[in-house]
Amino acid sequence: MSHDSTAAPEGAVRKLSGRRRKEIVAVLLFSGGPIFESSIPLSVFGIDRQDAGVPRYRLLVCAGEDGPLRTTGGLELSAPHGLEAISRAGTVVVPAWRSITSPPPEDALDALRRAHEEGARIVGLCTGAFVLAAAGLLDGRPATTHWMYAPTLAKRYPSVHVDPRELFVDDGDVLTSAGTAAGIDLCLHIVRTDHGNEAAGALARRLVVPPRRSGGQERYLDRSLPEEIGADPLAEVVAWALEHLHEQFDVETLAARAYMSRRTFDRRFRSLTGSAPLQWLITQRVLQAQRLLETSDYSVDEVAGRCGFRSPVALRGHFRRQLGSSPAAYRAAYRARRPQGDKPADPEATTGPAAPPGPPPAQYPEHGPVPPQSRRTAAPSTLGTSASLSVPSDHGREAYAGSRASLPGQRSGS
Repeated sequence: MSHDSTAAPEGAVRKLSGRRRKEIVAVLLFSGGPIFESSIPLSVFGIDRQDAGVPRYRLLVCAGEDGPLRTTGGLELSAPHGLEAISRAGTVVVPAWRSITSPPPEDALDALRRAHEEGARIVGLCTGAFVLAAAGLLDGRPATTHWMYAPTLAKRYPSVHVDPRELFVDDGDVLTSAGTAAGIDLCLHIVRTDHGNEAAGALARRLVVPPRRSGGQERYLDRSLPEEIGADPLAEVVAWALEHLHEQFDVETLAARAYMSRRTFDRRFRSLTGSAPLQWLITQRVLQAQRLLETSDYSVDEVAGRCGFRSPVALRGHFRRQLGSSPAAYRAAYRARRPQGDKPADPEATTGPAAPPGPPPAQYPEHGPVPPQSRRTAAPSTLGTSASLSVPSDHGREAYAGSRASLPGQRSGS
């Protein structure tokens, strides 16, 4: 992974300052943050589960601003600690931020910068990535957030290498995750990094979640235009592409419609959507294929043609890379889950914007078991980089190394 000049060199070890302890986890809460995301690190790091073989952390819940802190449903929270308590933590977690359009408090940003300078591991879950970016901790680094907010993060902080496909990204001393449940994935990864596979597996069993999930966020993406693209001149080109997915065209075609060179178009498109145009186009074609497989009786070959793929082989390859199964297996699993009596919809009614497709079977337990050895091979990165796959390591307990082992749905800074 590429880092800016202020980042620790690849493979370097960051040592904690003398007053910080690696077993202390500080969770930074703000008013207006959603309660579910906020509760994830509290549950993972704040409950004593030593009887189940999970090493104990010391949790400090810190208010990032004056209280009381209001959260989901009008509840008010009173944090037992303030920003000063962060100075003792070896790990600082920002589980969410209340608004992707407003700046976080400067005092909280200063506390995060100081913690990072003193060797603490900084973690942003979901929209918490916006707080890390505002503090400058993601400059020149790979990061992710909820797919819906990834374009905004990429546009507002152009020096951050945003990858909206990953469930989480481990860049050594700075880690980020996608939305909600991906925060559990990242917290389990932290436990695995600190204490090994057995401890993380024991915790996963107590939480009744898989210890590792395969795949990334691609399966949840919808075809809506990014929130901030509506007024941009490229919006017309993007809308045209979505309406003509059944035709065979490439990125050069889109660049020509925008009256731009391919290089300029790539740069402008990435700044608006957080994704390279080719990867975005492939993702949209796969999503359209999902809808047709769910709502029509077209054969796989016919679906390939109606989604703009040059051949059924191309559809199968991209479909498997993004969703971890073949088109035929996806359709069979979808219909097995569909309530009896439901009929495929009129296939012609599938054109135009549609609701996000439901997750395929390889998800949390209620959707069936994860297929064995369903490790994802990363598609070409939207940032020109790729994830490496290696065996998780249990070392690095005294400090946090600049590289981490890659896991399914995760990019590490190796």
